[in-house]
Amino acid sequence: MYITLKEATRRAEALNYTVGAFNAHNLEMLPDMIRAAKEQGAPIIIQTSIDTAKYVGHENFVAVCKSMATTEMVDVVLHLDHARDFNDIKEAIDKGYTSVMYDGSHLPFKENIMKTRAVVDYAHRYGVSVEGELGTIGGTEEGIHVDEDKQIYTDPKDAAEFVKATGVDALAIAIGTNHGQYKSKTEVNIPLLKEIHAAVDVPLVIHGGTGVDEKDIHELIDNGIRKFNVGTELLVTWTQTAKETFRDTKVNKSLRHNIIPCNQAVKEIVKHKIGIFMNKEGHLNTMR
Repeated sequence: MYITLKEATRRAEALNYTVGAFNAHNLEMLPDMIRAAKEQGAPIIIQTSIDTAKYVGHENFVAVCKSMATTEMVDVVLHLDHARDFNDIKEAIDKGYTSVMYDGSHLPFKENIMKTRAVVDYAHRYGVSVEGELGTIGGTEEGIHVDEDKQIYTDPKDAAEFVKATGVDALAIAIGTNHGQYKSKTEVNIPLLKEIHAAVDVPLVIHGGTGVDEKDIHELIDNGIRKFNVGTELLVTWTQTAKETFRDTKVNKSLRHNIIPCNQAVKEIVKHKIGIFMNKEGHLNTMR
């Protein structure tokens, strides 16, 4: 089924797992990402940035996710990630996305509340879920860079007030992760996560999931993480594979022979991550 983030995380909460949210960086990798979820018998959240959505076309992402959710009999959420402009959010909602993120983490606390609340009011009118963010996550996301020494961890008391005032369906929190981190692993602040989890009653979200050591994932799940973002690992793997296949191919060979291995490499990562998120597999680091 083509479902909302709220529906997906509600089921995850009931059964104590986290839903993998995977960034589609092009349309090519999308079908194999959804097939990976089907093979694992799990839901999947497909995420796009604003620029990727405009590059591929919102309607095209919606069409593929809707059709494959039906034909493959798998639950699929289509989520707009890290949006800061209401017009971008409105466009995604109007064109059929089932979930959006308003990122007001760079704003003063009260302004973040007010602007997030406005997004919630609009999105909920159309049955669309909303993820908010409180605290700042390091690294680079779509060209926006946050230095590690400028990170602001999420304050549990602020989180409780923010959730109550905005009505968000999920909350992205800052507990030490970094966008774009793939060459090393971060040390997540589990004690802080426990405090936040005790203070709020909505699903919590990890951004910068590629940099999280897989041995920590189960403890994150046990403390309220219900959406787990993975993007950089897919991008790096797809690009590395493409460099190998395109380097060795003849120029007149069909492109699919170069692209299929890239998509298959992404599929294996998605399957592996979902296995951990659903408590199916042991801890194996796929990025070294």
